[in-house]
Order: sequence, then C-alpha cells, then structure tokens
Amino acid sequence: MSSGSKVAISGAAVAIGAIVFTVIARRPHSTPPTHLVAVVQPHDARPAIAADAATLRVCADPNNLPFSNERGEGFENALAELVAHDLGRHVAYYWEPQRRGFIRRTLNAGACDVVMSVPSTYEAVRTTIPYYRSSYMFVSRRDRRLHIRSLDDPRLRRLTIGIQITGDDYENPPAAQALATRHIIDNVRGYTVYGDYSRPNPSAGVLSAVADGSVDVAIAWGPLAGPFAERQRLPLDMTPVSPSADGRSLSFVFDISMGVRRDDVRLAAALDALIARRRAEIRRLLASYGVPLVPRQAEVTG
Repeated sequence: MSSGSKVAISGAAVAIGAIVFTVIARRPHSTPPTHLVAVVQPHDARPAIAADAATLRVCADPNNLPFSNERGEGFENALAELVAHDLGRHVAYYWEPQRRGFIRRTLNAGACDVVMSVPSTYEAVRTTIPYYRSSYMFVSRRDRRLHIRSLDDPRLRRLTIGIQITGDDYENPPAAQALATRHIIDNVRGYTVYGDYSRPNPSAGVLSAVADGSVDVAIAWGPLAGPFAERQRLPLDMTPVSPSADGRSLSFVFDISMGVRRDDVRLAAALDALIARRRAEIRRLLASYGVPLVPRQAEVTG
C-alpha cells in the first residue's frame, strides 16, 4: 500500500500485535506506537563497534528525525549524550535503519548495547524502568479550528483522516483498529511509518499531509507529532486521543524505556539507576524537543 493511498480496513483485518517502533513491539493487548520500524532494505554487513568500558554503544537510525540522525539532531541523540555523560562514557553509534529485523541485526547481534526507545512491554529485549509516557495525538491545522478531542466526534465521519500504517500485512497502529470498529473507513488515508528512506524524515508523511491540507486531521504518535508541529510555518494543534484506552484491548498511551540485551543485567541496572536519578532532567530534555508527555499514575499520586 503506497503512502497516502486510501486504507481499506476492517476490524478483523487489523492485527493485534506490532507497530511503529522498528522493534515491532509485541503487546499483551494493544499495539504501541512508534517510530521504530520500516521496510526491509539491503543491509551491508559491517563490523560491530569494539566494546570497551569507556564507550556507550548506541543502536540508532541515521535518518529518523525527530528521534535520531547521523548529525545528532534528534532527541534520542541528546538523550544518549546525557546518559553517556552520566555513566562517564562517550557515545559511539552503530547506524542501521530502524526497520523489521533492527533488533536482531544490531543489539542482539552484539553490534551495540542499547536502544534508546522501546515500548516498556517489549519482550525481545531487557527493558529499563520507563523514562517517559506519551500518547497518540489528534493533529490539525490551527486555522481550521477543528479542535477534535474524541474518537467519537461525529465530524470524523466526514473529515479526511490521516493515520500511520505499517503496510499491507495490517500490522497497524491503534488508530486503524479504533476507526474501523466505528465503521470509519472510506475517508481514511494511510501513510506508512516507513516512508521514503531516500528522503529526510521519512516517517513524517502523515504530518506533512496535515500541514499541506491533504488531510483534515491526523492521528499520530505524539513524540513524532510534537517536534514536527513545532517546526511548521502554519501552527498545528495537538490534542491527546480520547479515550486513552478504547475498550479493554486498545490503548493510545504507552510507556517508553531503553532496551538492552536480555542478559545484560549490569547495564540495565545502571540505566535504571540513572533514569531514577536524572528523571527530571530527562523530562526537561524531552519537553525541549516538543515531545508531549503524559504523567504516569505513580507521578500523579506522588
């Protein structure tokens, strides 16, 4: 299915499983967000970064803003620098497009030691304690004054809606399933999270469609939408998708952790301690990039 093409979705066709992190993250009930994912492309074998005590070997995508790029402009690049400095190390990147097989070819192959963002429930790696929580967002141009706040807003039946999809296999993010269960299908347009990797910021297609008026409103993962919205000439409005959980099996809010190899207990413990120690600084870093944060219940209750 090409980017921007009409999506033919039925509730039964949308798989409950992986999504947009190129970790296609497995979930117990609903599909997490993500920027981590994309189509398989030719892979040039190259040696792993030599492991040493002074280096934090980070698995990252060289062309995946606002998350990371080879010029160090993404918020995950900034986070990696913060983490490495706290641990008394320097960052060395092992670059690989975050697509299917990313974890297998990078972290689990021993080429690098940490992925900066994975869903906290992702079972293929050892996850740290969560360091942020975010939500899918309704995104629209401010000059349209739509103020969409709910999946049950009747206007969604007539507005053109852009959503992120992962491809023809229907391993889709939660918006596809939520709209399909409401029989909102014909006015939905799918934009692959993989995008055209030969161009900068390939995962931002659904948001570009909002900005140029190709769609009226998008439902997009907040950490992708927020930084993108801040860079637009025409202001964009963002509102967390409501309800945050659509029934018992479909969530629009996800905890995010760092991921290491399952047997790397020592690094996981060091990262857990760092996250607890530097939580406020990490939150300020994410907010400075426009990443929308949802308070976790433990933080709300004290």
